[in-house]
Amino acid sequence: MNHLMLSCGAERVSRDVLRWVATPKETETWKPVPHHDVAELVTRAAQKRGYEIVSEEYGLNPSGSKMFGVLRFHPEGHPEYSRALGVRNSHDKSFALGLTVGLSIIVCSNLAFGGETTITRRHTSGIDIDQLVPEAFNNLEQQFVRLELNVSCLKSKPVSLNEARIIAVRVAEHDVIPSCDILPVLKEFQEPRHEEFSDRNRWSLYNCFTEIAKKHTPVRANKCYRGLAELFKLAA
Repeated sequence: MNHLMLSCGAERVSRDVLRWVATPKETETWKPVPHHDVAELVTRAAQKRGYEIVSEEYGLNPSGSKMFGVLRFHPEGHPEYSRALGVRNSHDKSFALGLTVGLSIIVCSNLAFGGETTITRRHTSGIDIDQLVPEAFNNLEQQFVRLELNVSCLKSKPVSLNEARIIAVRVAEHDVIPSCDILPVLKEFQEPRHEEFSDRNRWSLYNCFTEIAKKHTPVRANKCYRGLAELFKLAA
């Protein structure tokens, strides 16, 4: 799942709208980067490297001081997931400019942010966004390949219903999911709503957890996604 989850009055906007968001004046020690510049550099870098962008979403908080975005790339024959990149930027010193890549990411307006790999830079006078964005994309391919190998490994490991019960309890014990989600996860495992997850293996079970997590608040869902990536060894 690749999400742009917005809250606290934040709204979805087009990339073009970002062009009209005013950028504060820089100081000797602080150099805010225009939201639109970030989005443009990211999309150009993706296209230059041959990544086919199938969708892009952006969001702004009410004051326009915080920007969040998610770009999804062609799934390369994998209907269960897509390659994705998340980005965030601030004009109020609340957080660093950041890029995150992975197969399952979350970028949220309440500061829940992260995928399998995250790169951030403070808005100091020495920030070089022209270097940061290519640096992130230089790491993309190797990270995607690693993650897809991990997914293949999960698919190769069958899981019985009894094993799924044990795993679900263990995940709840780690506080990755609330205990009330155990039964919904097991029901999803027995009756998956998506045909591509009908095989009973660790990858399908992982997606049962993430499917149920969609109902939670952005913060709780982010905690779930991060914990699952660790427990299922997707985030090595």
